[in-house]
Amino acid sequence: MAHLSILGTGNMGQAIASVAGKGGHTVQLLGQGDVDTAVSGDVVVLAVPYPAISTIIGQRGDQLAGKVVVDITNPLNFETFDSLVVPADSSAAAEIAAALPESRVLKAFNTNFAATLASGTVGDSRTTVLVAGDDADAKSILIGIVTSGGLEAIDAGSLTRARELEALGFLQLTLAVSEKISWTGGFGVND
Repeated sequence: MAHLSILGTGNMGQAIASVAGKGGHTVQLLGQGDVDTAVSGDVVVLAVPYPAISTIIGQRGDQLAGKVVVDITNPLNFETFDSLVVPADSSAAAEIAAALPESRVLKAFNTNFAATLASGTVGDSRTTVLVAGDDADAKSILIGIVTSGGLEAIDAGSLTRARELEALGFLQLTLAVSEKISWTGGFGVND
């Protein structure tokens, strides 16, 4: 079984912790007030808004070396909800990977809402987590955590696919904010 450290105690952090717990994995949940508590997990989930990433890397970068680091952020302009704030040929995950060269960075969970992780369904379909990254072993570990928790997971390819995952996450968030889809809905993947 894996041991996860989830940085962020909001809806997404709680939902991911629940999925991991259902699969028999242990979870360390760390909030803003836990800066002095060391990261103990082999898998670290960055369940915070994109603007908090640089602070976390500054505070905990050394602790993340050698670990699987999962970026769940959607790097959108939270003031206007009209654009992504990373260059079109990059992604938040690529920026994180560059800042953490000794970590195995993955992109996952950003195309899911917390409610669909908690319920395990999107409409009539089982919730599917898309996972992108360059390290096959790291992806296998995360996919195992997700599937043991009762969800589906798909290897979405290399970390360069994070661009498309972030665009999809951005679209889904803007649709929910404008009440065109509910926060219990989203995009499902069927075979």
